[in-house]
Amino acid sequence: MLRIAFAGTPEFAARALSALIEAGRVPVLVLTQPDRPAGRGRALQASPVKALAVEHGIEVWQPASLRDPQVQRRFAEVPLDVMVVAAYGLILPEPILSHPRFGCLNIHASLLPRWRGAAPIQRAIEAGDRETGITIMQMDAGLDTGPMLYSLRTPILPEDTGGSVHDRLAALGGEAIVAALDALEAGRLQPVQQPAEGVTYAHKLGRDDSLLDFAAPARALVDRVRAFDPVPGSSAAIRRGDETVPVKFWRLQACPAGSAAEDGRPPAPPGTVLRADAQALLIACGDGVVDALELQKPGGRRLARADFLRGFPIAPGDRFLPPQALK
Repeated sequence: MLRIAFAGTPEFAARALSALIEAGRVPVLVLTQPDRPAGRGRALQASPVKALAVEHGIEVWQPASLRDPQVQRRFAEVPLDVMVVAAYGLILPEPILSHPRFGCLNIHASLLPRWRGAAPIQRAIEAGDRETGITIMQMDAGLDTGPMLYSLRTPILPEDTGGSVHDRLAALGGEAIVAALDALEAGRLQPVQQPAEGVTYAHKLGRDDSLLDFAAPARALVDRVRAFDPVPGSSAAIRRGDETVPVKFWRLQACPAGSAAEDGRPPAPPGTVLRADAQALLIACGDGVVDALELQKPGGRRLARADFLRGFPIAPGDRFLPPQALK
């Protein structure tokens, strides 16, 4: 039986660890990031991976960095065949990568070489991709550049969000790593080098990603809102008297072709509210019109359009401002 270490931190990684445990491939060691302050009281909170490992009596290490020579020496003393890595959040230096007999296998949430990097799930939806998946990859010193070992695919459906694709890929990640380890143990895992063509980078999510610019095309706005649901969300500011108030958009719908003028321009400046009632909240955008179906006011909760407008009246002619208003 393979001697496995596991390195991961969030819920995505915990799903993979759970799959390994259920398959009888219990790691001898789990690495996860240090406990972080969370909640109103800012009490230290264990990561989902740590909580699961402790529940199953697995030894847990929480180094602040793997570049520490003392951590590396301690790791080198643990006999390992392979280390599984999933959304760990720390860089693995060469002494860590090379210590296990079969190296380190990463559970990556895209079909490499598309969407290397930190936010592959959100960037795939934002870009309008129709398919994504899990790639089990042999880790090397590059950024998601190592040979591909195993993959599973899944469609991105029109109603999918960052949250729904995350959950589906988390389950696929567990399935894929169990299958890959079975193949590794049987000597059937064949590495395939990533092609040079088709490489894209999924840049880390930042504050600017949450800001909606209604000057963008309708399709891009719809996909952006889907991609960043639930994190980081999508907001635009609107004037309320002397105040600039942020409104979160959780679901948009592109209006049918023909909403724009014949020359392709929107019917009003981007961000302008064209209609606001229980049946439609129409907003001009870069190439036509979008309809807002689900929104949230500051301090409120996500509401369907009609319920939102009852507590936060908006009128035709009001305008959602460019992103600079929230910077």
